[in-house]
Amino acid sequence: MTAPASCRGGSNVAMKIPTHQFDAAVEAYERLGIPVLERTAACVTFEFGPMRLHLDRVTHLSQAEIWLEFIVADRNAAAGAVERAGFTRCDGVEALPAGFPGFWVTSPAAIVHLVSETE
Repeated sequence: MTAPASCRGGSNVAMKIPTHQFDAAVEAYERLGIPVLERTAACVTFEFGPMRLHLDRVTHLSQAEIWLEFIVADRNAAAGAVERAGFTRCDGVEALPAGFPGFWVTSPAAIVHLVSETE
């Protein structure tokens, strides 16, 4: 089965990392020479080929998680498409900025995805 033409993988990948593993994870990527694009206390963003790899410090996790992104032309149409594909809406996992044109879903394998509408 193919994905709807209006849905494609995005350029953002997030590793949600427990606080007790965060510094070591960041240092490992830095030792490999992966270029740092941005750094805050809560997130270090690396240039990861054509992607942006966000290492996010998360206090309430016991192990790391990978979060991905879908880019869609119409978030309302995508909501139905991802549901029919077996994804479950999970907006409570992380707050999005007010007015952000997107929402969160989780795959049948429990991988969180941001569904983000392009203009």
